[in-house]
Amino acid sequence: MTDAHFDKLVRLQDSDETVAEREDDIRGRRVFDKDHQPLGEIDALLLDEKENKIRFLEVASGGFLGLGEAKSFIPIDAITKITQDEVHISQSAEHIAGAPTYDPELVNQKEFYENTYGYYGVMPFWSPGYSLPTYPGEDPLAGKWYR
Repeated sequence: MTDAHFDKLVRLQDSDETVAEREDDIRGRRVFDKDHQPLGEIDALLLDEKENKIRFLEVASGGFLGLGEAKSFIPIDAITKITQDEVHISQSAEHIAGAPTYDPELVNQKEFYENTYGYYGVMPFWSPGYSLPTYPGEDPLAGKWYR
C-alpha cells in the first residue's frame, strides 16, 4: 500500500457519514478487555476517508467531565464480541495501555497504521485477502454498524 492510502482518520461525527440505523451505533457502549475488565466507553468511531470505512474505536477512560481522560485507539479487528451494551476486545487492559498513540498532527499515518495493526496482532486492511470482520455475540445487529 502506498503512503497516499494512509489518510488521516476522521471521527465519524466530524464527517458527512453516519450509522444507517441508530441501534447499530456502538458509540457510548462500555468496552471490556479479554478478562472482562472495563476499559472505558466508545467515544468515537474513526473513519478512513479514502476507503470510507471505520478502522478504529476511540475508547475514553478515566477523567471527570472530559478532563484527564485517556484515549485508546483500537482497530475494529480486535473486537471479539458486541452485545446491546458492551464491546469486547481480544487484548488485556495492560496491553491496550501500551498501544501506539494517535495524534493526527504528530504521527506519520503509515507508521501509525502499521505499528498499531502489528501491536494488536491483527491483519491490516490493505493486506491481500482482508475482509471487514463480523462479530459473534448476542446482538442480532452485530457487524452492521460499519460500512
